[in-house]
Amino acid sequence: MDAHEYMRQTSLPIDPDTYDYRRAARDALHFSKLVDRFVQNLRRVAGYDVQYFASVEPQKRLAPHLHMAIRGTLPRAEIKQIAAATYHQVWWPQADEVRFEGDHLPTWQDGTGYLDPATGEVLPTWDEALDEDAGPLHVIRFGDQVDVQGVLAGTPDADQCIRYLSKYLTKSIGDALNGGQAQQEHAARMLDALRYEPCSPACPNWLRYGVQPKGAKPGMLPGRCRGKAHKPEHLGYAGRRVLVSRKWSNKTLAEHKQDRRTWVLEALGQADEPTDPHRYVWRPVPAGDANVPPLAVRLLRSVHERQRWRAHLRELEARASGQDLSATEDERRAA
Repeated sequence: MDAHEYMRQTSLPIDPDTYDYRRAARDALHFSKLVDRFVQNLRRVAGYDVQYFASVEPQKRLAPHLHMAIRGTLPRAEIKQIAAATYHQVWWPQADEVRFEGDHLPTWQDGTGYLDPATGEVLPTWDEALDEDAGPLHVIRFGDQVDVQGVLAGTPDADQCIRYLSKYLTKSIGDALNGGQAQQEHAARMLDALRYEPCSPACPNWLRYGVQPKGAKPGMLPGRCRGKAHKPEHLGYAGRRVLVSRKWSNKTLAEHKQDRRTWVLEALGQADEPTDPHRYVWRPVPAGDANVPPLAVRLLRSVHERQRWRAHLRELEARASGQDLSATEDERRAA
């Protein structure tokens, strides 16, 4: 088995020390912009307002991966050509040279901004730093593998496609972190690279590279950005997991979620009726009240009820998709 084959089957870098984690982190951070550009190019080539339903998931190597259903008939070769020609340039200040780290960090001065701790010079603003650079910080493109398939409405393939796309209404991107030791080590290195990558013009990480973030304020520290992209469960992807064009079904994503909520409650036999805010009277419960179970008991009852609902819902979904229901009672409880 050659090296290329090994990487393809495991989906992990052969040599983590030579793998470009910085580039991988930037690809994840700006992937949503690339998808937007692809949709723009697709509509320009097609000549009409192409409608789509898409979902984003990470591959085992944690690179974002796009699944998209497109309404209409377009040549497969044309779609592949559009994907190959689509790219997005990130016109941000350069962030390759680390200027401040550890205990050597910029200091804040009211009315002025952040200063170089050694020279006392005011750091350039984000716009000033942008004017100094001639090229883009990063250029992102799609990979070489683009699989285009035709699906006819009302066929088993269409049903399978819909189920596959809609599962990301509730699935988390962070599920990719649950793997073996090699996968977890790869994820740790990826998250370490993401920690110090700027995720937006206002990201505190710009201070690490000698640039004042947009809207700079005291207390900013590199590596302490609270942005969504820096959270482990998002793996650098700050966009939406599910992308729906407005004319796909004349419903917004919030409306789709509400439809799913209604279906789930009906399947569980729970009424989805609005609750009158004046229905209850709230008052503090005296300590030791015999009519109120201890907090631990109430929490355990709530957890048990949720587990029962989830097991029942999984069983209903399995029946709807024709899956095998021969699981044991212990397996159902574990689910």
